[in-house]
Amino acid sequence: MFEARWQKSSFSEGGATNCVEVAAAPSGTRHLRESDAPATALATTPAALRALLRTVKGGAIPSGR
Repeated sequence: MFEARWQKSSFSEGGATNCVEVAAAPSGTRHLRESDAPATALATTPAALRALLRTVKGGAIPSGR
C-alpha cells in the first residue's frame, strides 16, 4: 500500500468538517474519501473520475452546493 497524500477538494468549503478528499497512487489510480470517514476510500481510474466530475459540473447530479 502506498502512503496517500490526501488533498481537499476545491469544491469543499474552507471551514467544513466533512469534505471530499482525493489522493493519487503511483499506479495512477485515484482514491476518494469523505474526511469524516477517512478509513473508507473508493478507488477509481483517472478517466472514471473525470467522467464523474464532468457529470456533476454539468448538473446531472446535484453537487450539494
